[in-house]
Formats: sequence, C-alpha cells, structure tokens
Amino acid sequence: MKTTVTTQGVDFLLNGTKVYADLAGTDPQSHGLLFNARFIQGIFDDKAGPQRYVRFGFSEWDADDQTDRLIAALPQWYEFGLRAFTVGIQGGGPCFTIENDTIDNNPFGPRGTDFDPAYAARLDRLIRAADEVGMVVIVSYFYGDQAKRLEDGRAVRNAVTTASRFLREGGHTNVIIEVANEMDINAFVPHPIVREPEGMGVLLDLARSESGGMLVGCSGGGGYRAKEVVQSSDVVLIHGNGCSRQRYYNLIRQCREWAPDKPIVCNEDSQAITQIPVATETHTSWGYYNNMTKQEPPTHWEILPGEDTFFALRMAAAVGIQKPVPAFEDQFYLQGFEPGMTYGGERWIRLASLYPERIDFVRFYRNENLYYTAYDDPFMVHFKTNWRQDGVTFQSPESWRAEIHLTDGSVVEKSASA
Repeated sequence: MKTTVTTQGVDFLLNGTKVYADLAGTDPQSHGLLFNARFIQGIFDDKAGPQRYVRFGFSEWDADDQTDRLIAALPQWYEFGLRAFTVGIQGGGPCFTIENDTIDNNPFGPRGTDFDPAYAARLDRLIRAADEVGMVVIVSYFYGDQAKRLEDGRAVRNAVTTASRFLREGGHTNVIIEVANEMDINAFVPHPIVREPEGMGVLLDLARSESGGMLVGCSGGGGYRAKEVVQSSDVVLIHGNGCSRQRYYNLIRQCREWAPDKPIVCNEDSQAITQIPVATETHTSWGYYNNMTKQEPPTHWEILPGEDTFFALRMAAAVGIQKPVPAFEDQFYLQGFEPGMTYGGERWIRLASLYPERIDFVRFYRNENLYYTAYDDPFMVHFKTNWRQDGVTFQSPESWRAEIHLTDGSVVEKSASA
C-alpha cells in the first residue's frame, strides 16, 4: 500500500507527514487537516429497482460503472486538495427523488454475516484506487434506512465484524471507519446498540479490534455530539448539516473540550462553503456534501460547474494551492438547469457562488415573475435547510433569472432556461 493514514494529536499524517505539509507554499495552518467530500454512493446498488436509475443523462444503470467513474474522478479532486472521501457500504440517500425505504442496498444480509461479493469487489477496488492517488477513504458501515434490514442487535455486531475483518484482510492502510452515519436519527430506533452512546462505544471498540487497529469514529446528525462517543473514537466525526456558523463553532468547541488531543472531522455538511473558515480557524477538517450533484445515483463524480467548482476553489485557497480565480462575472452560477438533471418533471434551482458571504439575498424570477427570495447560503429555491430544498415542477420552456443583491449594494444577474 502507498498511503498510510495516522494521527498525531489533532493532526492527520499521510505516510508520516502532516497532510499538505508536503506541498510547497501551502498555509501551515492547513497542515494536518483532511479536506473531504461525501461520495457516499461510491459502491451503491439497488436490488429493489435498478431501472429507476436510468436518468440524469445515463442510458443504463451499472453499479460497477458507478464505482469506476468515481475512481476516474479522484485525481481531479486531489489536484484541488481533496485528501479524503466518505463511501457507504449501505449507501446514503438519495434525498430528493426516491424514497429511501424502497431501496434495497444492504450487502450484509439480515444476520450481518454476509458481504455481497460484488459490493466487496467494488469497495476494495475503490480503496486501492484512492491509495494509489494518495487519498483516505472513510468507510461508513450503516445507513439508517438500510440498517433496519438487519434483524437485531446481534446482526449489527456481526456486520461490524464482517466489514472490519474484510478491511483488515485487504491490508488497507488508508481507511478510517465510520461505524454509522448519523447514529442518533430515528431510523436507528430499532437498533439501540447503534443509537445509544453506550452501545456505540461497544461497536467502536469492536470495529477497532476486528479491523486490526484502524482509526474509528461515528457521526451524529447535524450538531449532534455525545461525550461517550467522542471519547471512544480515534477520530471525532461530526456533521454540520443545518448548523449556522455559530452553532457549528459551538459543536466543535464542545467536542474539543471532551477530546482536546483528537482530530475532528466534519464528513458531512452541505454546499455552504461559508463554513470552511470556521473549520480552518478551529483547525478542524471540513467535508463537502452536495445532495444533488454527489448523492443522487447515477452520479456525475467529476468537478461540475457551479457548486462543485466553487468548493474546489475555496478548498484549494484554504490549503494554499494556487488556482486561477474566475473573473467576477463567472463567480456566480445558476444551478439546476444542466441537461438531464431533472426527475419527475422537477428541477432543483439554486444560486451558487464562489464567495456566498458577499451576497445579501437573491431574488429568483420565473418567466419574469418574482417567484422566490433566498436569504441564506446556499441560496436555494424552496429552501428547507442548508442541505435540502424542494424541487420546482417545470413546464418547459421556462426562463429564469437570479437577481443577486450583494452586501456592497451592487446587483448581479444570472439567467438560464430549460
């Protein structure tokens, strides 16, 4: 293996060197951080209805192709500073289009003793590809709506053992284990061993032991933290979904008080890149999460125009990797009008910006009629929280215009049609 991840106090090291310290001219404040993204559907499949994923410009659903396209995109992300990504054995979402409880994406079987060979092969291939590039894979074991397919607490423990032994036997050195994605959510009510901190402490110890000592942690929902989980983890995993900058800072501050000598990694937040400075100033790692471009399969894994590009540029700037800054007029992008990015007649419209903190509010006009006003980053039509919005039913052709009111009093406009 080429890439080995370890920790030293609050810092991450790759092959014995603080992350990013090997890059000349980078900001010392970034050294030891682990910028990451949620690529949770990297080995996804759905036994209940694969035909549902013939969409978004793809002519067929192919689970192996889904993984291979992610592998192909990793070098592009690495160039901008991404050094880790989260992939889920049980996937995650999708949140906009298909009801999660109708999906069958549980390779463990009901008793937790199986590991579907096709899933195992995809996961192994993805981890080895990341190792070649120089990236860490945060392997998430359980997702709420799929964990309910495990019949009882023993099955949960079996699944932790099954996955951990698989990782150990693969000889992987570039892995961090996330036992569960958002352990506190209601979907885990059938499994108190996951949902309760005392039970999670047991599972963390089990994962650490059965994996041969890999770094372990577990996330909760946006803003959640539990002292026992934090102190039982090697890596403190948090989610920033729905958090204001102040609430996100308070989350970090509390976790740091409980574990002053451990690295803190947010491996799921939103497109709200205004959170990045809070992370870097507290020397914690931030994770980009984009429901639409990076969690709805089949996934376009490359750095897409708009939100993906702006995150990549802000990440590079935070690290100190020199990248050209787009011209002012190209620092805004009306997202959601890309060909094929529609489902059930709906599109998900938002205004992406390289510097969203410079925006006061955005007015969205539909066929020149005022349709919606967005005040919070990310600036979404039908905003629900910073990681979720409702769609807009389209009756093509339609023209849209975003009137972007900046904090300095000036106004910028972006138009699109579909």
